[in-house]
Amino acid sequence: QLQASGGGLVQAGGSLRLSCAASGRTFGIAATGWFRRVPGKEREFVAAIRWISGGTLYADSVEGRFTISRDNAKNTVYLQMNSLKAEDTAAYYCAADYSVRRWEMLPTTAGEYGYWGQGTQVTVSS
Repeated sequence: QLQASGGGLVQAGGSLRLSCAASGRTFGIAATGWFRRVPGKEREFVAAIRWISGGTLYADSVEGRFTISRDNAKNTVYLQMNSLKAEDTAAYYCAADYSVRRWEMLPTTAGEYGYWGQGTQVTVSS
């Protein structure tokens, strides 16, 4: 089970930190990803992190502004979002993948993740 939290309303230029806490079947998680979706659009990849090595991957739209990290002891992945823009407004979802190998590229499509948390809304006012 994945529990996302930390969303809210923030002004443009501000920051938020999202959390994704995993419980239950946490052994074997290979990667955790963050996606976002706005109504009427497909779910968009934001960032992903390897559970063991900590390797990361970001979408071009958030590179340099967002940072994904994990605390293995707490089974929690974080998404630090800085310099927020109005276009970052979306429902943010975290997801877990159990199958990506260490030599494979981190998954960036929603279909590659098998387990999803509920969304947390991020609204950036301009």
